[in-house]
Amino acid sequence: MDLRERYEALKREIHFHNYRYHVLDAPLISDAEFDRLMAELRQLEAEHPDWVTPDSPTQRAGAPPAEKFEKVHHPRPILSLSNAFNAEETRAWFERIRKLDDRVEHAAFVVEPKIDGLSVVLHYRNGVFVQGATRGDGEVGEDITANLRTVKAIPLKIPVTDGRIGGGREEKQIPLFELTSPTHPLSSNIGLIPSYLVVRGEAFITIKDFEALNKRLEEAGERTYLNPRNTAAGSLRQLDPAITASRPLTLLVYQVVYAEGGDVPSTQWELLEWLRALGFPVTDIARRFTDIESAIAYAESWAARRDELPYEADGMVIKVDDLRLAEELGYVGKDPRGAIAFKFPAREVTTKLLSIDVEVGRTGVLTPRAVLEPVEIGGVIVRNATLHNFDYIAEKDIRIGDRVLVKRAGDVIPYVIGPLPEARTGTEQPYSPPHICPACGQPVEHFEGEVAWYCVNAACPAQLVRNIEHFVSKGGMDIAGLGIKIVEKLIESGAVKDIADLYYLTRQDILEAVTKKDRETEKEPPGKIADNLLAAIAASKKQSLPRLLAALGIRGVGEVVARDLAQAFGSLDALAGASPEQLQRVEGIGPNIATAIVDWFRQPQNQKVLDKLKAAGVWPVMHSSQSEQTTNGPLSGLTFVITGTLAGFTREGVKEFIEQNGGKVTDSVSKKTDYLVLGENPGSKLQKAQALGVKIIGEEELRRMVQ
Repeated sequence: MDLRERYEALKREIHFHNYRYHVLDAPLISDAEFDRLMAELRQLEAEHPDWVTPDSPTQRAGAPPAEKFEKVHHPRPILSLSNAFNAEETRAWFERIRKLDDRVEHAAFVVEPKIDGLSVVLHYRNGVFVQGATRGDGEVGEDITANLRTVKAIPLKIPVTDGRIGGGREEKQIPLFELTSPTHPLSSNIGLIPSYLVVRGEAFITIKDFEALNKRLEEAGERTYLNPRNTAAGSLRQLDPAITASRPLTLLVYQVVYAEGGDVPSTQWELLEWLRALGFPVTDIARRFTDIESAIAYAESWAARRDELPYEADGMVIKVDDLRLAEELGYVGKDPRGAIAFKFPAREVTTKLLSIDVEVGRTGVLTPRAVLEPVEIGGVIVRNATLHNFDYIAEKDIRIGDRVLVKRAGDVIPYVIGPLPEARTGTEQPYSPPHICPACGQPVEHFEGEVAWYCVNAACPAQLVRNIEHFVSKGGMDIAGLGIKIVEKLIESGAVKDIADLYYLTRQDILEAVTKKDRETEKEPPGKIADNLLAAIAASKKQSLPRLLAALGIRGVGEVVARDLAQAFGSLDALAGASPEQLQRVEGIGPNIATAIVDWFRQPQNQKVLDKLKAAGVWPVMHSSQSEQTTNGPLSGLTFVITGTLAGFTREGVKEFIEQNGGKVTDSVSKKTDYLVLGENPGSKLQKAQALGVKIIGEEELRRMVQ
């Protein structure tokens, strides 16, 4: 394709995207991508000015108004702005206008937020709101008066104070510029109100209100929206004003388009205060600067802290404060020379979803990940993004091959907001969650009502390190000295392929793992580390059945459930043969946990692990005498919570002491808690226990209860 063909193709493409954005409120590309197309078009026109025609997108703003609305001819063109994407481009703009008019050298500048919403034009006759319109193509917009009347931020009559201050017989009309004190109730003089006033503003929905709206729609089972801008635009362009009224729309006003009669300030800074005094909502973060460098610095500061804004903004607008000078600087195509948009790095872009990968976390949870056609977001090339979970994919109807909207805010991992169904060609493929784990090939499980999908294979390589870390912890088999670095080396060498392999380790296996560690972190010789570790592994064979059950990592089986299961079934053999119905007879075990236990014991890989544990002598049994002692001890029927450090017990020791004497230990205080065992430096559990009236005892009182 030669340059002229590319130029014509660019014009057609930009017209199409203008139509999608301004007329249908359903863009197919992000603002950043549109800006790149426009930049390419301007570059071609700069190199070939004879190609420029009146229908070029650089010569007009927006798109033609939709047929469903009456047309409104604007009294003056409603134009957009040229863009600068960094400080250097902003300085280049300043140099261009300075060369055109030497007054710019000493000009002041006003910096305002560039809100990502819908530009609206409001008409007032004799102070009464009579008409409202969209920008349309800059010359002709759409009449959305009825919808705009529902936006509570828009004053239906100005000034909202009738131009008066005070009250009763003391009130008086405010003459133009009579009062200059910033502490005055109106902050500025109103003067004589133009008989016909047309102002421009940006209608939008705040981020907080957008999230609340989506939440309500989701709870009602209705379609949610992708971003605040499209929601605001779509809400204002409804044929039924009642729909608009139900949306949390607001606006900020920043420009006088046209005025007949009356007094209008001659600087942008005074104009903002004048608009505020009339009753229009005006931004509170606008600032005036006497030099361009200070204005640029202020714009850059908001680029770094844009998340502090309550609304979506894609940049800051830098304006020449002197409105007469700004007007006399003229225009380039549709862009006024007296202002420029300092654009923030893009946070939302569209790109193609090439495929969906599945990652297995260390806890066995399967997480979908989007593989994208590489795209730049905020100066970073993004190839992957999170899809949250499989329910999210189904709810959003995200398909492989879709054009999707991707967002990256700050250092947050990029994520897929949703698809653009309008861009579908029919080749997109719906996605179904996997039935087997991509890491080990074993079946995965998913329970109705839960978001997560799990791999329950204890030997799954993707979660082996995490499983062993849990297995050897103090709450599990308590194998001291087996840190994560040694575990990683043992797995890397092939000596450990599952938790049972720990009981088959040789001294040489451990020595090789220890010597591969960072020698600077070793406090003991490798031989002693190996001997101590072998001794700790051997000692762990004597751990109780509840400890082993909790260490296996069965989903939903923590210390309390493990103890209850051990008491109910007495051995792993009996537990492995239990049905879901039998399991649910145990207090605290519902259908999901019961199913998870059954599924875990049915897994062939888990059965192999159990066989190896049994062969290694790790097969504790809960004898009836132990069960009776635990069930009928002096603390039987009592529930305890522990907080702080105890002098005579470790945290695990006091749990065992209570459980061996029939008591139950839980992690959180509730109305069912009988006693809080209080140690030194207690946490928030103490305040909660006091609030609920739970009895608080110390270590000595606990011992006396048992005696």
